[in-house]
Amino acid sequence: MDLVVATKNKKKLKEIKQIWKGLGLKVSSLADYSITPRIIENGSTFRENAIKKAVKIAGFTGQLTMGEDSGICIDALGGKPGVYSARFTGKGKSDQQNNLKVLSLMKDLPSVKRKAHYVCAVALADKDGLVGVVEGKCFGRISFEQKGSSGFGYDPLFLIPEYGKTFAQLGMKIKHKISHRYRALEKAKKILQKYIARRKSS
Repeated sequence: MDLVVATKNKKKLKEIKQIWKGLGLKVSSLADYSITPRIIENGSTFRENAIKKAVKIAGFTGQLTMGEDSGICIDALGGKPGVYSARFTGKGKSDQQNNLKVLSLMKDLPSVKRKAHYVCAVALADKDGLVGVVEGKCFGRISFEQKGSSGFGYDPLFLIPEYGKTFAQLGMKIKHKISHRYRALEKAKKILQKYIARRKSS
C-alpha cells in the first residue's frame, strides 16, 4: 500500500521508514512532489498540527497520508519550546542554534530542575478524512552540554537517565526502542494494520 508522509525532513523520514520497516508500505514524502499545498502549523498542540498535515496532504494526493508533529517540552521553561521546537530561535534556524539557546536559558539550573520530555503525535488520514491519531512520549533530562553525533533536533541534549547518555550518544538502534516517535508509531501501526485489513476485505 502507498503511504505519503507529510514531511520534507529527510532525517525524520528515515526514522519513520526504519521503525515501520516490514509493513510492506511504499513510502513517499512531500519531497517527491514538485508542488504541494502550504501547511501552516499554527495548532496549539502536536496533535492538532499532525492532524492538519495528514488531512490536508491526503486531500491533495488522494493517498493514505501520515502527518507527524513532534518536539521537546522542558519543565523549567514552562513546557517550551513545545510546538515551536523546530523554530525556537526563529524560522529557518539550525538545530545547533536551538540547542545553544536551551543551554543558555538553563545554564544555572541543577540536574533536578532539568526534567524534559519529547512528544510525538502521529495522524493517519485518507481522501475521506481522519483515520486515527495517537501520541507517544519519552521522559528524560536536559544535559549540561551537547553530547553525541547521532540523531537530530535536541537529541544531543536529551539525556536518558537509565542509560546515562543522550539520544545522540545512544544511536538509532537503542533510540528506536524507547523514543517518543517509536512509541507513537507503534500505536499508529495498529491503526494502520486495521485500515489495511478493511481495505483488503472491502
